[in-house]
Amino acid sequence: MRRVRWGLIGCGDIARRRVAPALRDLPGCELVAVSRARADLAESFAGEFGARRWYADWRQLIADAEVEAVYVATPVHLHAEQTLVAAEAGKHVLCEKPMAMSVAECDRMIAACEANGVRLGVAYYRRFYPVVERIKAVLSSGEIGRPVVAQVNAFERFDPDPSHPRRWLVERRLSGGGPMFDFGCHRLEVLINLFGRVEEVRSLVGNVVFDREVEDTASALLHFQGGPQAVLCVTHAAREPQDTLHVFGSEGSIHAGTLNGGEVRMSTADGERLEVLTPHTNLHQPLIDDFARAVLGGRDPRVNGLVGREVARVEAEIYGGAQG
Repeated sequence: MRRVRWGLIGCGDIARRRVAPALRDLPGCELVAVSRARADLAESFAGEFGARRWYADWRQLIADAEVEAVYVATPVHLHAEQTLVAAEAGKHVLCEKPMAMSVAECDRMIAACEANGVRLGVAYYRRFYPVVERIKAVLSSGEIGRPVVAQVNAFERFDPDPSHPRRWLVERRLSGGGPMFDFGCHRLEVLINLFGRVEEVRSLVGNVVFDREVEDTASALLHFQGGPQAVLCVTHAAREPQDTLHVFGSEGSIHAGTLNGGEVRMSTADGERLEVLTPHTNLHQPLIDDFARAVLGGRDPRVNGLVGREVARVEAEIYGGAQG
């Protein structure tokens, strides 16, 4: 079986827990090389996941003739540069979310990949959740009538000390923003997937508890073209975690109390029912599998650069139009 030969740029938490195992285990993938700034950690990571080579310099990984696709798993401020270099070297690119620091960077990434004939994907893996696919099917069927309001809460307590390996997430020049940029982007992708283009945005972005460069809390009111309104609330400051998605329609409603868990309750005039659609144990694996199949089949991945750009466009409006 033909396999895509991968290089992994960045060996942090997500790479260790999800990305590297998928690149190692999927039948259509082969993990050839990894890179990390600390050579000793790159070497041990390569040994752990069976990569044949390791590099301290990511540019050397991209120059590796055996590598044909790269997974960019670095902080967001590096995504654009690394994607551009990879594309110019003829490598396909699957990039962690958020895609880039700005829409302009997204545009350059898309243009570089198109000019060099390589595929570009972005790691919005919730596109592959069975529960999200089911909700989309129910909406398309008309079972709950016309969608009116959607509500999403995404709360993750995050107060890192100065030595925390993910401290960069609260430094604006490295992260681009706070929870709205970091994981709010995932929920924006879900909403765009379900309802289409966002045509109007209003927002509040600020600090409620923590004194830091980026917001600890943000809320966005979104109006979808020809569709519903949605409210997205995210925070690093609340103690109780939340991962909810509720859709209220003219004839019924859909309720996912924990979107990552896979349980969804449907409510219509005919009554209520509970469906359980558990995601893959490795949340990244279906995304990476689709990207590898896209490369091998000569098609675009389901989550391509245009998807990443649209999320970035809405993020820019949220931050640009924020009050308070």
